[in-house]
Amino acid sequence: MLAASTSVRLEAHISTDLHAMLKCAAELQGRTMSDFVVFALQDAAQHAIQQAEAIRLTPTDQECFARALLFPPRPDPALERAFSRHGKLLRTE
Repeated sequence: MLAASTSVRLEAHISTDLHAMLKCAAELQGRTMSDFVVFALQDAAQHAIQQAEAIRLTPTDQECFARALLFPPRPDPALERAFSRHGKLLRTE
């Protein structure tokens, strides 16, 4: 949850039906309408961000990823030489 150091005003034009629905929902939860709307907006925003940041793989891609973790390919000679040089550079004997 983001800490609110300052606040800004948000305005929206909504239908009377939606207004009545929001008012009813807020009352059912024992909240003010403003509190209900802010909570709902924050929840929706967090969900949208989480959905956008999630990595989704098809079942085939999931299997390929798991197989690569369980059975990684052998490094090619150039990578082995790089590891060797790296190890020699870091040795402090």
